[in-house]
Amino acid sequence: MEVKLGEIGTWVGGRDFTPNGMISSVRKGYERYLNKYIYVKKGGIGGLSMVLASYMVLSYVWSFDHIKHDRMRKYH
Repeated sequence: MEVKLGEIGTWVGGRDFTPNGMISSVRKGYERYLNKYIYVKKGGIGGLSMVLASYMVLSYVWSFDHIKHDRMRKYH
C-alpha cells in the first residue's frame, strides 16, 4: 500500500505470478480481510455488509444477460 507511482514497474516485476504465488496472495488477502473485519473484539456490520454487497453485485453481473433480454421484449 505504500508503493509510489514511479516504483510500480519494479513492484509488479517483483511479484510471484506462478500458480502457487497467486494462491498465496489470495490467501494473504483473505487472511487480512478476516483479521480486519471479522476477527475483532468489537465487530460491526461492516465486514458482513461488504460480503453481502459483493454477492449482490456478482449475482447481478451473472444474470445481466437475462435481465437485458427481458428489458428489450414487448409484452402485448
